[in-house]
Amino acid sequence: MAKLDQQALHREMTAWRRDLHAHPEFGLEEKRTAAFVAEKLRAFGLEVAESVGGTGVVGTLTRGSGNRSIALRADMDALRIAEQGTQAWRSQTPGTMHACGHDGHTSMLLGAAKLLASEGGFDGTVRFIFQPAEEWGRGALAMLDDGLLERFPFEEIFGLHNMPGLPIGHFETRSGPVMSAEDNFEIVLKGFGGHAARPHAGQETLVAACALVVNLQTIVSRRLSPADIGVVSVTELIADGTRNALPGMARILGDCRSFRPEVSAAIENEMRRIAEGTAQAYNVAAEITYTREFVSLINDAALVDEALAAARTVLADDAAGIAADDAVRIAAEPMTASEDFARFLDHVPGCFVFMGNGSSAPLHNPAYDFNDDGLLHGARFHAAIVRRRLAMG
Repeated sequence: MAKLDQQALHREMTAWRRDLHAHPEFGLEEKRTAAFVAEKLRAFGLEVAESVGGTGVVGTLTRGSGNRSIALRADMDALRIAEQGTQAWRSQTPGTMHACGHDGHTSMLLGAAKLLASEGGFDGTVRFIFQPAEEWGRGALAMLDDGLLERFPFEEIFGLHNMPGLPIGHFETRSGPVMSAEDNFEIVLKGFGGHAARPHAGQETLVAACALVVNLQTIVSRRLSPADIGVVSVTELIADGTRNALPGMARILGDCRSFRPEVSAAIENEMRRIAEGTAQAYNVAAEITYTREFVSLINDAALVDEALAAARTVLADDAAGIAADDAVRIAAEPMTASEDFARFLDHVPGCFVFMGNGSSAPLHNPAYDFNDDGLLHGARFHAAIVRRRLAMG
């Protein structure tokens, strides 16, 4: 096996990352990105399957005679955000950008594939999963529905996500709940609009909608146990009125977060009760739609230990001399953002890890950019996980 020049690999990953950043694609539209990934994987000597779940790509690498298999996953899609960056590799697609670092995640996993294909050091099979449509929670299900587990079986899975504010070269995760489930809701209030000068003559919906927005805030503060984490956020209020006409329809849309199915169910039940009661009090009708978009991400405790140990190995070998004891830590609490990786954990155990992106702009911000200084850390982390979990006898 040939030993790779690590700095040359870093330069190569940087070029990949910047190319992907300049050509972002929205979920299930990642045709150029998928072709880019497939071409690189084939060049490294992997078996490659394309169009898995639409635009997903799976690369397979086997070394030795071991019968165990693990998976490493990266997301490929971008967001409908207009980039404000001025760097040479800024988005060339108006209204779309890599505002969450998926260009970096894809490049790090490609780097790990090249590293492992060249150097080996493991006994078994690795599945490199490049997933579409993470941002709107459809890509993992699309790949699973397309027979991912049957066609490319694996026993456990690992994922990695950059984190602004966490220093470069630092890793953190935790066992149990890591990221929340996300539910969406829409409440439509229907009445009878009319002249703004004669509110008594109709059944206008705006006052009812304003009351309902306030009432929904009591779900978390008064209806859930203080021991449960829950978030209910109203994000849009849309009415069909105008300056001198009272609305006969109002739409309230929003987002809910939780970590347990029981809490999600309680939020929905309370929302329906409050919406129907408020509508009745204001003599209007209410239609409630409640959907579950993301499930809660629950890390396997044993695999968290393995991931943290792999991260310490990476940093112990790092030329920059980062102290592994300071840079690898257990996260103090879960976060109420959501992640499509959780769908895979409904089928196999796994671990999701956060890696520092330094002092970049926040995720989903139009000024965000992935920090290329972290690329080699991420590739090494993926490779270290493989070598631990598929250790040679």
